[in-house]
Amino acid sequence: MTNFIRTNPMSDKLETLGFHHVEFYTFDATSTASYFINCLGLDIVSKTNLSTGNKAHYSIMAQTGDFKVLITAPGNGPISEGDAEPKSDCLPNFSENQANQFLMKHGLAVRTIAWETPDVFAAFKTMKENSARVVYEPTKVVDKDGLGYVDFAEVEAYGDVNIRLVNTTNFRGQFLPNFKDEHDTKRSYGRFGVKRLDHIVGNVWDMNVTADYIRKMTGFHDFAEFTAEDVGTVNSGLNSVVLANNNEMILMPINEPTFNTKRQSQIETYLIQHRGEGVQHMALITPNIFHTLKAMRAAPGGMSFMPAQDHGYYERARVRIGLGADGLTEEQFRLTEEYGVLIDKDDRGILLQIFTKPFGDRPTAFIEIIQRVGCGGESGSTEQKAGCGGFGKGNFKDLFKSIEDYEETLHLSAPSKTSSA
Repeated sequence: MTNFIRTNPMSDKLETLGFHHVEFYTFDATSTASYFINCLGLDIVSKTNLSTGNKAHYSIMAQTGDFKVLITAPGNGPISEGDAEPKSDCLPNFSENQANQFLMKHGLAVRTIAWETPDVFAAFKTMKENSARVVYEPTKVVDKDGLGYVDFAEVEAYGDVNIRLVNTTNFRGQFLPNFKDEHDTKRSYGRFGVKRLDHIVGNVWDMNVTADYIRKMTGFHDFAEFTAEDVGTVNSGLNSVVLANNNEMILMPINEPTFNTKRQSQIETYLIQHRGEGVQHMALITPNIFHTLKAMRAAPGGMSFMPAQDHGYYERARVRIGLGADGLTEEQFRLTEEYGVLIDKDDRGILLQIFTKPFGDRPTAFIEIIQRVGCGGESGSTEQKAGCGGFGKGNFKDLFKSIEDYEETLHLSAPSKTSSA
């Protein structure tokens, strides 16, 4: 830690402000949204479906703090044989056929990562000129009730995941044009205290190819890098790089599996079960992880968490992290063990983190809940700086061992391959 030097070259080729929303595809938007709302304390803010005249898709946007999740399900399709697919006046490039193909391949999964930018047309032009794979050219999506418009474009990220560029400056609604607003969140942290999306992690077959592609079209810099020796276990591991924009409000870790190990890497397991590259997990930040976990555990039918570490882990953590101003209090150490929270410390502060078990039928996507202690804002502010702290490197071996143990219960264990599929 004493030899670690952080650098931010301010190398972006386009201006991005942060994550705007994350979109999941599902077969049933109402049921899936209800699950996320119940498990994470979100509120329904906007929706579009048959009641709003949308026959193309059913979408619900739920929010807490600045975290917005869009749940989208395909509509019922053409009523008569030979009819064209219904068009969406909310998501202009939505295709029911493509949505169904995505769902048959991946199941419940992230389809789109949306970034806010002050100039969609300029950002898209830069990305396209730097080899971005175009999904949808920039357009203005106009609200039929006169609430303004949103600039909208998409490019490919990895696998079947797209990056959506939006500029909502000229829109007065809660989310996007032609959604029906249900609730004004006023950016409250909601019932469970979740504040915003901290980072979103992708699993790919070749980390360097994907990272080079994103670096080239955006100019994003390397925020952190991990190797199999850093994060692996005796059985399996991964390589990982974290890409960040200038203000470090967009953090995009990219993982690849390692091979020639005793058992199949957990990343390789994901890639096989997901049937390709995709989003592994979202990390949600909270100012009080114990309050958030207490609420999540109390929620009927809520998310399950990875098995907790043994008492020895927390005894070692007390020595490694320390007590007092630069460490944790006795009560915080007690609660970390009670809730099964992992603890790590780097040059900027302390990270508290916990992973849920996969929330869908497949052992693929899951949620990470984190709290960063330290590295506050200017003038004594308790608001944490963008890009503050690390990713729990000191916990990775313990954490991934618990994932491997969980996968053993699913009878998924297999020898590692010698090369990517």
